[in-house]
Amino acid sequence: MFDLPLREAVVFGLVVVLSVAAAVVGILQLLSRGEKSGRLLLPLISLAVVLEAVILIFRAVAIKAVPLTGLFESMIVLTIVFGLSYLFFSIAIQQVWFGSVMVWVMLVLVILTGVVAEPPLQAYAAASTPWAIAHAIAMILGGAAAMLATASAVLYLFARRKLKQKDLLGILGKVPNIEKLERMNLFGLKSCFVLITLGLASGIGLAVTTTSLNMTAYDWLTDAKIVLISFVWLLLGVILLMWRTVRLKEKTIAYVTIFAFVLILFAVVGTSIFCGTGHHFSGAGTTGEAR
Repeated sequence: MFDLPLREAVVFGLVVVLSVAAAVVGILQLLSRGEKSGRLLLPLISLAVVLEAVILIFRAVAIKAVPLTGLFESMIVLTIVFGLSYLFFSIAIQQVWFGSVMVWVMLVLVILTGVVAEPPLQAYAAASTPWAIAHAIAMILGGAAAMLATASAVLYLFARRKLKQKDLLGILGKVPNIEKLERMNLFGLKSCFVLITLGLASGIGLAVTTTSLNMTAYDWLTDAKIVLISFVWLLLGVILLMWRTVRLKEKTIAYVTIFAFVLILFAVVGTSIFCGTGHHFSGAGTTGEAR
């Protein structure tokens, strides 16, 4: 976060403050049973989404390209998409636990975005190709779908545990019913699988048609980020196939959803920090050349 230009740092700092405030409101919402504090979540998240869009505008002007080339920009877009998903689903799902879990997930995402914050870098020429734009959009939407599935899985496991304990008051009016959570989990997984499939296909198209990234086929196939995302895609495919054929238990699907989401988070953020990855579309002081 401290590597950002001043105006971006100020705006992102406000986003962090709003996200923390939303998480606190989420806790107060649970304590007060959602009577008053829950009304504050929508304006807080809405304002945070607007401010993140402002950061993207600053970044687009700075790099003179579509702001999807760097990890920081991609994380900002992912947070915006997830925030918009929360705002959309909150219209139909007003239970306090749903809102609280969603804003906590968003806070974690904002913190991770701050961890990978970096100043504007000039984009490779490949970043402006239809293949690259399609790849970035598909992967970002796939990440948002995975986050929605994970929030639903966490709530499903929580509700299931309360029902086993016969603690109906602990979930009555606070958590969507079990059937709805199962459908949301499966919807998120199916959407994530389809979007990652499109992301991988467009990524292959980018690799085949672009030479400016200076990566060989071996580099692509052994890159930690690509390997992990491919594994997640395979895992989701197997789980959905087993759900259709042998009717895999919802509890197992929920745990696999959380595991897949952890892998996606590490693939997106962890590989850049701990493993190193050649999977990037920007370079310091370069335009149209790989560094």
